[in-house]
Amino acid sequence: MNPYQGYLYAYPHKTSYRRLDPRPTLAEVWRDEPRDALFLYTHIPFCEMRCGFCNLFTRANAPAAQVTAYLRKLREQAERTPGGTIAQAALGGGTPTYLEADELAELFDIVTGTMGARLPGIPLSVETSPATATPERLAVLAAYGTTRISIGVQSFLDAEAHAAGRPQRRADVERALGAIRDAGIPALNLDLIYGIDGQTAETWQRSLDAAMAWRPEEVFLYPLYVRPLTGLGRRAVSRADWDAQRLALYRQGRDVLLANGYRQESMRQFSRGPAADVDYSCQDDGMIGLGCGARSYTRELHYSFDYAVSVGEVRAVLDDYLSRPAEDLAYAEVGFRLDAAEQRRRWLIKSLLRGEGVDAAGYEKRFGTEVPGDFPELARLVERGWAEAGGLRLTAEGLAYSDAIGPWLVSATVRRAMDGYVNR
Repeated sequence: MNPYQGYLYAYPHKTSYRRLDPRPTLAEVWRDEPRDALFLYTHIPFCEMRCGFCNLFTRANAPAAQVTAYLRKLREQAERTPGGTIAQAALGGGTPTYLEADELAELFDIVTGTMGARLPGIPLSVETSPATATPERLAVLAAYGTTRISIGVQSFLDAEAHAAGRPQRRADVERALGAIRDAGIPALNLDLIYGIDGQTAETWQRSLDAAMAWRPEEVFLYPLYVRPLTGLGRRAVSRADWDAQRLALYRQGRDVLLANGYRQESMRQFSRGPAADVDYSCQDDGMIGLGCGARSYTRELHYSFDYAVSVGEVRAVLDDYLSRPAEDLAYAEVGFRLDAAEQRRRWLIKSLLRGEGVDAAGYEKRFGTEVPGDFPELARLVERGWAEAGGLRLTAEGLAYSDAIGPWLVSATVRRAMDGYVNR
């Protein structure tokens, strides 16, 4: 089985979302939801460049006037979003630190003043990049109690970074990492990519060694995917041995991290030190998303604005968001309604792909049924050696095949919706 079929970082995927007709108001959507421990995700759709592998909703080199307009619209959306107790928060994108220091302060005013997030005081994760992790911006992040910062390094070798469509220099990466450590933010996460064209076991080891020199609290190892409408997708040449190469590099990276005292949280995530207070996989419901690229999760409805990848379509969605009257932001626009079966499946998938596996007692408490009875197909994972007896926890080999197991567990309903999505 092909081990790299798709990264199921959310279930269901946005490509299964469809227009909600009629559009429900956010007050209706959240009326009966528990709101005592919400996750607040704020999306900044701007980057200084568009990496060749990137299929995220983001625009490169947006003019300053558009950033100003986006922050204004974000505040209008926050004012029309039902509140609650924010237990954890994250700023993602895009690259939140694309904003200047004073713009970041304005963003935090929206998060704290309008949404009521208690900062400092709750776990807060922020994404950054080597070019934008400047002392001035990091000082703002530290002042608001950022507890975790994630930086996409991808490779410490300039030639590999360029091959992945990311024009950066190692000197800039090292400068950024030094600035992050100097800022005193408690947890540093490094993202690295394996499977880049021209990458070998030796060059991969050099990136791993360079990462270990900084002793990051977390490391994420991502297999390279070449997706439609991305920079690499327009010029990629398939290689027959790519799956085998990526699998070998994954195992090499995993073994290096385990040998350096990290524990494996999932196929991608490795952590050291005390267990984190926050599970950034967003497994549970109760997430409020702000911004035109953010998802929101309730128990029965996942919703967002429209989704796009290509440069032109991203700009069109962004322009539409910015042009909307304020009252129009009080509705759920695009989404997927999860019936009882899909709610069970989501819990299973998001739990099973984690290192600790499925909490059988927690599942039964929430749904009133047992996992083996609801998902007898898990026995096939045990037979293959990808799950332990009972099928509730993946083996080391099962974790290696997470990007095959996740898509395999997608329901027929969600699969049909995803297949019907037109890439744009």
